[in-house]
Amino acid sequence: MFIHVTNARYSGEYKIWLSFNDGTEGEVDLASELYGQVFEPLKDKEFFKSFELEGHTLSWSNGADFAPEFLYEQIAPNSTFKRSFANAQSA
Repeated sequence: MFIHVTNARYSGEYKIWLSFNDGTEGEVDLASELYGQVFEPLKDKEFFKSFELEGHTLSWSNGADFAPEFLYEQIAPNSTFKRSFANAQSA
């Protein structure tokens, strides 16, 4: 199964509430991920809030985005999906 974000809403600071196509929901805090040339502009909270759902994940107008798998792992670190993904990568 390919995991993807189906809904997202800003929930404060650098946090976003996410829903995934398998029914998993939760809040992700991206504050510690906002470094580097592409992600640095997201430290501006007004810009951070301007995300859109594009290509099954969060994206911003400057080209910044996060892989849906990364976002999912932040919410459900011990999920079956994570173990399946890790096994597929090591095969």
